[in-house]
Amino acid sequence: MTRSSPAPAPSPAPSPPAPDGVTVVVMSRDRREDLLASLPRHEAPVVLVDNGSGDGTVDAVRAALPQVTVLPLAENAGARARTIGAGYAGTEFVAFADDDSWWAPGDLARAAEVMRVHPRLAVLNARVLVGPEERLDPLCPELAASPLGTPAHLPGPRLLGFIACAAMVRTEAFLAVGGFDSVVRFPGEEERLSLDLAAAGWDIAYVDAVTVHHHPSSRRHDRAARQAAVLRSRVLTAVLRLPVRDVAATVAEALRAGAPGRRGLLRALPDLPAALRRRRRLPASVLADRRLLAGDPA
Repeated sequence: MTRSSPAPAPSPAPSPPAPDGVTVVVMSRDRREDLLASLPRHEAPVVLVDNGSGDGTVDAVRAALPQVTVLPLAENAGARARTIGAGYAGTEFVAFADDDSWWAPGDLARAAEVMRVHPRLAVLNARVLVGPEERLDPLCPELAASPLGTPAHLPGPRLLGFIACAAMVRTEAFLAVGGFDSVVRFPGEEERLSLDLAAAGWDIAYVDAVTVHHHPSSRRHDRAARQAAVLRSRVLTAVLRLPVRDVAATVAEALRAGAPGRRGLLRALPDLPAALRRRRRLPASVLADRRLLAGDPA
C-alpha cells in the first residue's frame, strides 16, 4: 500500500493590487503612537502633514517609517494641511485618512477605478467601520439614504457633504476650488468645499462597496469642545457662502446650543473679516439642493 504524500501547504493570500495614481494624505497633531500604528497599513505612498506637533511625531515617523514623506508645519493649519499634502502629492487622486483610520485592503485601488469610470465624480465617500468590532458609522445610513437620489451617471447616492477621513478626491477638482481653507480650518471643513464643488459642476457620491476603518484615538477632544468647534465652522461657512437669512439661522442655532454655541461664536469672530472678504453667492441649484437636504421647502 502506497503512502499518500502530504498535502502541500496553502499558498499565501495574494496581496491587494497596488493602487495606481493614488497618494494617501494624513494630517495629524500630537498623535505619534496612533500614527506609528496606522501608517504602515496604507497601500499607497503616504504624505504625512504634521500640524506643529510637540510630541516628537516628525522624528519618530521619519525614523520608523522612512518610506513616508513627512511635511512638518510650524503651526497648526487645521484641515488646510490636507490641501498642502494634496498639492505636494501631485497624483490623479488623493485618499484622505486620519491618524486613526485607514482604507481596507484593496479599496484604494477599487475607489480609484470607480472614479476613473465616473469622470465628474470629485469626491468618493466610502463607508466607515468603527472600532475593532467594526460598527457601521451612524452617518453612513444617512448618506446612503440621501434625498438627492442616485443619478445614472454616479456610482452611488449623490451628496452635498462627506466624511473627510473616508474620502478619495480627484486632485484637480479639489485644488481648483481651493481645497480645505484657512478660514474654516477644522472640524466641519467639508461643508464649504462641498458647496464649491457642486457650484463648479462636480459631484460627490457615497459608495458602499469601498470601506475605511476608523479606530478612534483615545486622545480626542471632549464633546463640548468639539461641538463648539463644529458650530464655529458652521457659522463661518454660512458667512462664506450662504444667503443672509441662512447666516442668521445658523447664528440662532449656535445660540440655542448654549455654552458650546456661544463659545463657537466667540471663536468665529477673529475669522469673520476673512470670511466676509471671501464671501460669494452660490448658484440657485446648489442652494435648492441644500434646502432639500435640510428639509426646508422654502
